[in-house]
Amino acid sequence: MIYPADTQRSTADQTRLLLVEDDRETADMLAELFVSEGYDVDVAFDGHRGLHLGLGRRHQVMVVDRMLPGLDGLDLVKRLRRVGVTTRVLVLTALGELGDRVTGLDSGADDYLVKPFEVDELLARVRALHRRDLADAEVLPLGDGDGGQLDLRRHEVCLADGSRVELSLREFGLLHALADGPKRVHDRSHLRERVFPDTSAESIVDTYVYYLRRKLGRDVVRTVRGRGYQMGTL
Repeated sequence: MIYPADTQRSTADQTRLLLVEDDRETADMLAELFVSEGYDVDVAFDGHRGLHLGLGRRHQVMVVDRMLPGLDGLDLVKRLRRVGVTTRVLVLTALGELGDRVTGLDSGADDYLVKPFEVDELLARVRALHRRDLADAEVLPLGDGDGGQLDLRRHEVCLADGSRVELSLREFGLLHALADGPKRVHDRSHLRERVFPDTSAESIVDTYVYYLRRKLGRDVVRTVRGRGYQMGTL
């Protein structure tokens, strides 16, 4: 479910936010609240749908309930982090003990807010996460570093001529995996497990290699026959 931003009251510059909350009344209330603040809001009512949206779309902030059907909120965050999704995450929970908060943060969450909470505090924490996302831009060299860089926050490739190419989350995840070990030959099984954990078909790796080559040129990914793929050059 998608809630488009209220452009008349926008304070978030059309930032996309993912809300994962299984209580539909609470989800509707929070979605309307975020929309009134200017966010485009995607809503998922269970962990598996949240994972699907988190992998399939770019978000600047995620607000995730901890206790979810199908896939626990912390497991959801762990899976997103495992494939290189760096979106800022605020976990909402009724579990407020110190150990619970530590577990949440150690799972990859950026902030942890205990229910019941004040609306003003929730909005302030979401705004703070968005500011951190904008301020903490990170880049990873692609290949020898002369051809371009991968922007780890914006999920874009910055080319040597200054132009930028936007990637989908899965395209980004695959290129990130290759750029993390540019000299290594990555077999398809490893890439499937790291970037596409929600499918068992290794052919999905070939499909996204094709997408990357179509956007960035054939040389961006090198095929090592019989072994797998390796980071190429732009």
